[in-house]
Amino acid sequence: MGNTDHRHLPLFETKTPKTRIHFQLYALLILVCISFIFIYRLRYIPEKEEAGRRWAWVGLFVSEIWFCFYWFLTAVVRGNPIYRYTFKDRLSLRYGSCLPGIDIFVCTADPTIEPPVMVINTVLSVMAFDYPPEKLNIYLSDDGGSDSTFYAMLEASRFSKIWLPFCKKFKVEPRSPDAYFRSAEAPLLEDEPVMAKDVWSSVKKSYEDMKQRIETTTKLGRISEEIRKEHQGFREWNLVASRLDHQTILQVLLDGKDPKAVDIEGQSVPTLHHHNFKAGAMNALIRVSKRISNSPIILNVDCDMYSSNSESVRDAVCFFMDEERGDEVGFVQFPQTFENLTKNDVYSSSLNIESMVEFSGFDGHGGPCYIGTGCFHRRESLCGQKYSKERKTDWERWNKIKVEASTSSLENECKVLASCTCENNTQWGKEKGLKYGYPVEDVLTGLAIQCRGWRSIYFNPEKKGFLGLAPTTLLQSLIQHKRWSGGDFQIFVSRYCPFVHGYKKIPLKLQLSYSFYLLWAANCLPTLYYVTVPSLFLLKGISLFPEVSNPWVLPFALVILVHRAYSLGEFVWCGGTFQGWWNDQRMWLFKRTSSSLFGFIDSILKLLGHMKSAFVITAKVTEDDVSQRYEQEVMEFGTSSPMFTILATLALLNAFCFIGGMKRLILDMKTWISDPFSLQILLCALLVLINLPVYQGLFLRKDNGRMPSSVTTQAVMFALLACTLALC
Repeated sequence: MGNTDHRHLPLFETKTPKTRIHFQLYALLILVCISFIFIYRLRYIPEKEEAGRRWAWVGLFVSEIWFCFYWFLTAVVRGNPIYRYTFKDRLSLRYGSCLPGIDIFVCTADPTIEPPVMVINTVLSVMAFDYPPEKLNIYLSDDGGSDSTFYAMLEASRFSKIWLPFCKKFKVEPRSPDAYFRSAEAPLLEDEPVMAKDVWSSVKKSYEDMKQRIETTTKLGRISEEIRKEHQGFREWNLVASRLDHQTILQVLLDGKDPKAVDIEGQSVPTLHHHNFKAGAMNALIRVSKRISNSPIILNVDCDMYSSNSESVRDAVCFFMDEERGDEVGFVQFPQTFENLTKNDVYSSSLNIESMVEFSGFDGHGGPCYIGTGCFHRRESLCGQKYSKERKTDWERWNKIKVEASTSSLENECKVLASCTCENNTQWGKEKGLKYGYPVEDVLTGLAIQCRGWRSIYFNPEKKGFLGLAPTTLLQSLIQHKRWSGGDFQIFVSRYCPFVHGYKKIPLKLQLSYSFYLLWAANCLPTLYYVTVPSLFLLKGISLFPEVSNPWVLPFALVILVHRAYSLGEFVWCGGTFQGWWNDQRMWLFKRTSSSLFGFIDSILKLLGHMKSAFVITAKVTEDDVSQRYEQEVMEFGTSSPMFTILATLALLNAFCFIGGMKRLILDMKTWISDPFSLQILLCALLVLINLPVYQGLFLRKDNGRMPSSVTTQAVMFALLACTLALC
């Protein structure tokens, strides 16, 4: 095919599933059954004389209405999935090395929670992208102001001169040194197998020596005078009062424009910057990078999410540079995936359903939301510019932009741009950059970009682009979900609600898709009602569901069986196991009744002006015994938490009610089919079964991961009190 023809071929394609008839039939069946459940609830409302049963009945009806509405949102999200595929070979043929520059932002905040060794592995992995090195500019933002992290970056800048040519020569994947050497064997070259093995061993030893030096310095908690003499940048820490009170620090560790900045084979290396800011790190990086490198595309990754696919940057560029549709793309979102998951994903952290089903559905309705990491942004869209069909991106103009200034003058100038006062009385944090004031500023920023007319793209390649670390304890997982659910709900009840802020700006289906996530926290109330009231009324001897012999039981049974069967099939299709699905159901319940509840309460308090949003970092390091239990898929409790008290109380309450219900069934001498409490007993039994790890943590385990005695005592007291009040 000629070169002329190649220039008219698209750089990516979009595919839709050939048929969705199975999903449509499933949705229709569920809808019909839900309609019959509503008819049953309305037709058999208890008389006024049965006041207690009447109000419980109405409460169940309201909960079921909510569940129906939320199921409708899940159906909308799944209604029109699309899948993207790129043509990187066409990109290379068409543009060669004339590709746009990429500014890469890596953010960290606390060296004790996010170890410097982990941070530099992420940095080295993105420095080693399969992309012209002179086009890459890496910026590390350290909110913690740690000289240990700066020292680690200094070591990484030296090691990169060995690592980058090694990756290129041996086509290393993944390009995080720690991940690579943990699993790979020495590569072979047909011509010189001995030399290849020697080089591999030498690079591995260099990495292990560097890692040991960094870890030793980090454990020591201070930088020795000998190390401080190695780089003038350490002088900045002489003026630092504390981690929370320090001046802006900005250092260029590798200057790609410097002819001397080359690797061991004489090839140029990416530019590497280290920054310490106090607040608004991403927005400060946007301003600073505009002055230093001003690349048209920005990638941001969390410090624990290393690049596991060196070609992911080329995948993203295919979307931006497509001649027909590239100009409308505001950002390209990769999925958030993790490398430390157990076989059955004990804490349901894989996000497989979100990555493989829900985000593809988002894309079909107008584009995915921005999730804060693994995202390539068009600089213009991130800086508040509106999309215009008339404006076409001139990539050649971007490539001709050169920043003419010395390194020292740039450092001094950028310290002003990075300072907090630089944003005073400006649109930064409002209309420009990431928005402030919400725990999930990434979701809100993505929504704002879409409302300015830009299209977002979801790309989920077979070979994952980035890999991070999932929570390894139950409390970490619940705290993370509390921030997500609470932050999302704060957006929904604010002026940025998709139905308000997105009115006539984004499609209605995309507004509904956003609401699917933004209403996570609101699920806590109907879920709490459904896991407590039927059980307590079972103990009290009041029926709230039809008996098994009654035909009205069919819609309830079909909804439960069909909905859960579809959920299981979807989970297995996404690569999960049956045990993994069961763990997912457990975590679904745990999150809705604890972390979503606290997120909901926090959102209401913020709405009333009683608290401010706070960002909580999830720990990336754990003790050895905790890690061992995680690998064995033993649920970790181990510390006191109000969320654990709620989970334990609900577990015990349902156990007491189940015992009471079975006692009544036996004493009344009724068959299972004729007993009016059969569905309530089944619901209670299911809740007892799903809470087995909680009972083990309360009474059977002796290790450090068991439930604390204080939580056990409180849970027993609260559960007994609730049962006593129900009987009275």
